[in-house]
Amino acid sequence: MPDSTATAPTTTSGEPATPAAKQAKPEKPRGLWGDAWRDLRRRPLFLVSAGIIFLLLLVVAVPQLFTSVDPNISMLAKSRQGPSAEAWFGYDVQGRDIYARAIYGARASVAVGLLATLGTVLIGSVVGIIGGYYGGWLDNLLSRFSEIFLGLPFVLGAIVILTTFNQPGEIPSGTRVVLQVVISISLLSWPIAMRIMRSAAISAKQQDYVKAARALGAKPSRIILRHMLPNCLAPVLVYATIALGGFIGAEATLSYLGLGLKYPVVSWGVMIADSREFIESSPHLLLFPAGFLVVTVLAFVMLGDAVRDALDPKQK
Repeated sequence: MPDSTATAPTTTSGEPATPAAKQAKPEKPRGLWGDAWRDLRRRPLFLVSAGIIFLLLLVVAVPQLFTSVDPNISMLAKSRQGPSAEAWFGYDVQGRDIYARAIYGARASVAVGLLATLGTVLIGSVVGIIGGYYGGWLDNLLSRFSEIFLGLPFVLGAIVILTTFNQPGEIPSGTRVVLQVVISISLLSWPIAMRIMRSAAISAKQQDYVKAARALGAKPSRIILRHMLPNCLAPVLVYATIALGGFIGAEATLSYLGLGLKYPVVSWGVMIADSREFIESSPHLLLFPAGFLVVTVLAFVMLGDAVRDALDPKQK
C-alpha cells in the first residue's frame, strides 16, 4: 500500500524548498512619472521646497488659521510702529497690521502666479505642439509670430497693455485688475513655453509610436492628443514650476511701478509699493512682505530644479 503522507518539495540539492528559495516575482516596470516620483522623494531639495509650498497653500486657502486680525483695519495712532508682541511685523503707514496683510496678501500674489502660469502654458503648448507637428510654413509662421512677443521688453510691454486697458482716472475693480495683470504676463511670456513644447514635439514626432499611429490612419488630432502630448509635457511642466515663482515676482514688480494690483486688493507687491517712501525710516514696512516674496519665489525655483533633475534622463 503506497504511503499517503505528502512529501515536501525539495530543491535540486535535495534540501527542502523554502519560500525564500522560490523565484521572486518580477518588479513591475515604472514609467517616467513613477520613476521621477521615486527619485523626488529622495531629494532634500524637493522635500524642503514642497513643505514650504504646502504651508503657503494652506495660508492661501485658510488664512484664518494664522491670524484673526482684519488686514484692512486702520489705526492711525499706530502708524509705522515697529514689531511688537501685539503686532509681530509692526504696522504700516495707515496703522494696519503688516503680519495680517502679509498672510492675506499671499492669496492675490499666488493667484496671479498660478493663473498667469496656466495661461502661459496653455497658449504656448497649443501653439508649440501644432507648429512642431506640422512643421513647414505653419511652423515658420508661428515661430515668427512668437518672436514678436519675445522681443518685447517685459516691463515696456506690460506698461502698454495695462495702460491700454485702463483709462486715465479710472479705478477698476480688484477682480478686473487681477485679470489684467494675468493677461499681461501670459501674453508676454507664452513664447518661451511655445519653444519648449515645439522642441519636444519635433523630437516626439520622429518616434516609432507616432509613425505607427500615422501608418494606421490615425487623425492628426488623435496623434497630437493621445500620443505626442503626454510625452511632451515633462519639459513644459518643469518650466511652469520655475516660472510660477517668477510670475509672482513679476506681479510685485508691476505693483511696485503702480501698474499691477492696487487697493483694495492686498498683495505682497502692493505692500512693497506702499513702503517705498519709508524704507530708510521704517524698514520693517519693506522687510517682511519682501521676505515672504523671496521665500515663495525661492521655493518654486527649488521645486522646479528638483523636478527637472528627476525628469532629465541625463541626470541619472
